[in-house]
Amino acid sequence: MNTDLVARLFKSFESIAHTREGVEFWFARELQDLLGYTEWRKFTQAITRARSACQQSGQRAEDHFVGADKMVDLGSGAQRRIEDIALTRYACYLIAQNGDPRKPEIAFAQTYFAFQTRKQELIEKRLAEHERLQARAQLAASEKELSGVIFERLGDHESFARIRSKGDAALFGGRTTADMKQQLGVPASRPLADFLPTITIKAKDLANEMTSFNVKTSDLHTEAEITDEHVENNTEVRRALGQRGIRPEALPAAEDAKKLERRLGREEKSLPDETEKA
Repeated sequence: MNTDLVARLFKSFESIAHTREGVEFWFARELQDLLGYTEWRKFTQAITRARSACQQSGQRAEDHFVGADKMVDLGSGAQRRIEDIALTRYACYLIAQNGDPRKPEIAFAQTYFAFQTRKQELIEKRLAEHERLQARAQLAASEKELSGVIFERLGDHESFARIRSKGDAALFGGRTTADMKQQLGVPASRPLADFLPTITIKAKDLANEMTSFNVKTSDLHTEAEITDEHVENNTEVRRALGQRGIRPEALPAAEDAKKLERRLGREEKSLPDETEKA
């Protein structure tokens, strides 16, 4: 496809978008010209097929194809009502998918919307990856705080590991930290949390916060008391997850957090420097 045509259509499609009360939409009459249709009758055939595809996908067609008839001036000074339709971005996508593929404009539109869909998927994936790294950092912070609280009470550097292990067993339905490492293929020398999905990382973090708070407010001073507290908090967190059908021990391993952090760092460094463009 001619690159000039691609650039023109890309710019034109976004430029004819309208916004009313925060809602983005396109007028079918304007989209008709952009997609290379000279006759409204033929363009409405593509719209009809798009409506049908919308309904088949489980969407309400009336939410995406809204009547927008309007009056236009005639040369004699009179006015005439013409049919028009306000379209959502999804409706525009469906029209492109059901348009005449022989038209270069339709071919472009199909490629454009496929790219936009993929772009959105990549954005959502990147946000989820950043959220997981932030959750992992927060868990490290809450473990450091809990470790400090325990050391203040017991004066023993090894007690934290024992208490955390009992908490893990409560969270993972009886499976110990070692059991979960073996199940998820985690190297023995690496923290289990580096391979847990975001929701499990946040669950462990919440249990840590609860234990730290209650150890201080209840003034617990023995390992048995702190262990019972931590086990109870992890049990409560597990119960809450279970009510939503989530079993932490059944979730698959996630990408190594260290590798994920390095990968995102490389990708961000490869992005163009906006200051160099200025």
